[in-house]
Amino acid sequence: MFTATATATVNGQPCALPLGHPPSATLLHVLRNDLALNGPKYGCGLGQCGACTVLVDGVAARACVIPAQGVAGRDITTLEGLPARHGTGDGASLHPVQQAFIDEQAAQCGYCLNGMVMMAVALLERNPNPDEAAVRRELSGNLCRCGTHVEIIRAVLRAAALMREAQA
Repeated sequence: MFTATATATVNGQPCALPLGHPPSATLLHVLRNDLALNGPKYGCGLGQCGACTVLVDGVAARACVIPAQGVAGRDITTLEGLPARHGTGDGASLHPVQQAFIDEQAAQCGYCLNGMVMMAVALLERNPNPDEAAVRRELSGNLCRCGTHVEIIRAVLRAAALMREAQA
């Protein structure tokens, strides 16, 4: 039985985050094990690989190193919540970044994709017209061992174009 909770907004919905197991539980642990949100992945557990990236108040953050109790009152977006964040939460549409990753075939094993997509969304919300160098800088802290970097860069640039077109 959980002894304490904190309220946060997760993917646009108010949510009670259980904090009683153990007090040092990370946001990643709560998202995956208690809320069944499997977009963020456990990679290194040190905040270095990017597989666990989520948006906290719109800023990319490594969920594996954030104490769950540290997000009380904050707005958390996971991969599953991106369509609603972009106003496409009809259940059938994807966020433009997600669609661009599919269109550009920017995955092999897919383990890094959560982090790559979430970092790309954070970048495009700050800078809707990045050049290739800006995309490379933003994604440089995310590890992909499969070698799909060229496709990933193309996908982010494609998503930027799609989002600009939608705004026009």
